[in-house]
Amino acid sequence: MSEYMKRFNPECDPVTSDEFIIIYKNIRFSVLTPYLIRVETDDKNQFCNEPSQSVLNRNFDKPFFKFDAFGDSVTIKTEKTEIRYSTSQNKLISVTLDDGRTVKDFSKGNLKGTCRTLDNVNGKTSLEDGIVSKNGVAVLNDSKTLLLGKDGKIKQRNKHTTDIYLFCYGFNYREAVRDLFFLTGKPPLIPRFALGNWWSRYKAYTQKEYTELMERFIEEKIPVTVATIDMDWHWVDVVKRFGIDALDDKHKNSIYELFYNTVFPGWTGYSWNTDLFPDHKAFLNWLNDNGFKVTMNLHPASGCKFYEDAYEDFCEFMGIDKSSRKQIKFDITDEKFIEGYFRFLHHPHEDEGVAFWWIDWQQGKNSAIEGLDPLWALNHYHSIDISRNGKRPLILSRFAGAGSHRYPLGFSGDTVQTWESLDFQPYFTSTASNIGYSWWSHDIGGHCRGYRDDELYLRWVQYGVFSPINRLHSTSNEFMGKEPWMYNSFVEKNASDFLRLRHRLIPYLYSMNRLTAEKGKCLVEPMYYSNPRDSRAYECPNEFWFGTEMIVCPITEKADEKTGLASTKAYLPSGRYTDIFTGLIYNGNTLTELCRDQSSIPVLAKEGAIIPLSIDDGTNSIRNPEELEILISRGNNSFTLYEDDGKSLDYLNGKYTETDYCVAKDCKDISFTISKAKGDLSLIPKKRSYTLSFIDISDCEDVCVIVDGKAAEYKYFKSKGKLTVKLESIPVSSSVKVLIVNYKARTNPDKKFLTTQIISKMKGSNDKKAAKFTSFVKNNSFTLIPKNIKKPLCELEELYY
Repeated sequence: MSEYMKRFNPECDPVTSDEFIIIYKNIRFSVLTPYLIRVETDDKNQFCNEPSQSVLNRNFDKPFFKFDAFGDSVTIKTEKTEIRYSTSQNKLISVTLDDGRTVKDFSKGNLKGTCRTLDNVNGKTSLEDGIVSKNGVAVLNDSKTLLLGKDGKIKQRNKHTTDIYLFCYGFNYREAVRDLFFLTGKPPLIPRFALGNWWSRYKAYTQKEYTELMERFIEEKIPVTVATIDMDWHWVDVVKRFGIDALDDKHKNSIYELFYNTVFPGWTGYSWNTDLFPDHKAFLNWLNDNGFKVTMNLHPASGCKFYEDAYEDFCEFMGIDKSSRKQIKFDITDEKFIEGYFRFLHHPHEDEGVAFWWIDWQQGKNSAIEGLDPLWALNHYHSIDISRNGKRPLILSRFAGAGSHRYPLGFSGDTVQTWESLDFQPYFTSTASNIGYSWWSHDIGGHCRGYRDDELYLRWVQYGVFSPINRLHSTSNEFMGKEPWMYNSFVEKNASDFLRLRHRLIPYLYSMNRLTAEKGKCLVEPMYYSNPRDSRAYECPNEFWFGTEMIVCPITEKADEKTGLASTKAYLPSGRYTDIFTGLIYNGNTLTELCRDQSSIPVLAKEGAIIPLSIDDGTNSIRNPEELEILISRGNNSFTLYEDDGKSLDYLNGKYTETDYCVAKDCKDISFTISKAKGDLSLIPKKRSYTLSFIDISDCEDVCVIVDGKAAEYKYFKSKGKLTVKLESIPVSSSVKVLIVNYKARTNPDKKFLTTQIISKMKGSNDKKAAKFTSFVKNNSFTLIPKNIKKPLCELEELYY
């Protein structure tokens, strides 16, 4: 192996200690945790101790277990599970879980994981299995993955072997995902800028047009942190410009390659189109100087052709006669090609200001090594290469199987612009947590085909703000842009406000980013993660936990024409929940319908929620903020704000800070404490101002603020049913306690008022409304109430039961 290729060896610990291994006949059992057991079969007892494409670590803790064998029957019993295996059938017979269930049918109950792409999907599509199951047992089959040898080479497994991992976690879904991350490798901490708003569009912008577009976002005070430049950054019409020799030599990989190389011969490119970008260096400098991190589209399947700027140097490196104009073929299995691929085709662009690459691989799964999917190889090599100088691994690419969470971010592909596609995405995103794939990035607003619908665009943006990555995108159709000002004035204002909110959420999102990387907790989780034994938690596929503090219920259907309201089904676990937009308060332990007009979607802060936000200063700054607003719901809870430099790997060496927040209540008072910041304080401002918004407290008798044991100045005011306390310029090395004395809890508005408001907004004859609804407002009788108004009125019943 060349010295260059050694850098692509992943950190791993693939060998299980002998004391946790049993070899019986031609089967090897490895007890990894009390819930996780590996089962291998090999006719020659040549078992695998090398890392695979999916699995890197097999040296876990030291679980206690007992092993018994009688004839062809094997039993392994840990503190949490018991498995029975037939050696004659090479088959798992049963698993008995710690909750008493015995599972014999392992084909049922899997809660699914994710899939490679949503390209051209209109609505639903099938998903691969995940590692959590309603029946308590899921199987991760690693038999067909390739191995990563000690020399860094990718190689085949032994023939006629099987290699499976039994996830016997019962209802402990979060623990299963946490151990999956250890088994397959933790996801990296993604850069802070990736959590803001992205602009992306498949369009042949000129340098002037793109710059003016970004200037418009600046003028509108809509913060954008990532500027995506699609494929027209490089030469595309290559036959017209460079002649017939610009076509590929052969078309042999797949029908996809034949299609793209014939219809789009310039699909691959590495040289700037100087007709569109006459001074690309100045262009990249301007974007970076104005806070836009740059990613560019990459279709690498055609290698490097004679007209590329890097062709001569790449030829010399590969030992190819440059005068031959011979195409340098893409071969992701060739070590020399891989080195040249990065050195000549990518590093120069990164030196000029490209932050990371959007790897838009669409050319099939074949390569020179049987079983090696080029998509996986590109994800693996690019993620490691981009971090070579201390940067964090980051790409944008499609899912390539279990373990792909090591290579964020996920590009879900070219979705169709319809309500059906929007309706599938929340379920698709949260369900991906079942295979640990936590950072999906969708084409927010839809990519292609479909139809124009301003309401659809708005609902998609509202969902995007509460999805892992918020990347606006569309195809090259001139009339499908996703700029907010391309829509009616109501939608423009609302979408713009939501995009500003996304930027304000970065402190919260970045703290959740840390939980994903270190604790194995995905940002977006299905509702059944918190309440796996409650059947109602499985009935709302589009609802999800957004971090630790909020439940989000996207609206994915068109509003009723008469009421102006759309609904979504929601499961609320036990507790109290406050909508951060409407202020409505819901009691949990219920399955209900939530209705909203186009101005918002249900986003429910849990009891005791602590949600740190930056202050909207009208810029796209991603610095650790000098001023925070913290949304606080009364209850008992704690939250840790995590901060570092947002871009480097220094956090692995302890260069980060943590600030603990805590809310506590008794029958009369609420206290909120801000602890002294811990860690490397040079990373954050020396002083911070706070706006503490107690979203479900309407009034109080008094407010007391203590900083480092002494009374401190503050301001407080009441507005729209919430209490706000403002603290100015507090040293981050100080401890703060805010006491809300004899508080008055916020309550929902008068039921009659809300009922009248809903009915008043209905379109239709005033006389008919009066005839139908006057008695209802007075007597709450649902007799003869039209179907389209029953859902919002039933929601009111939930508010007051």
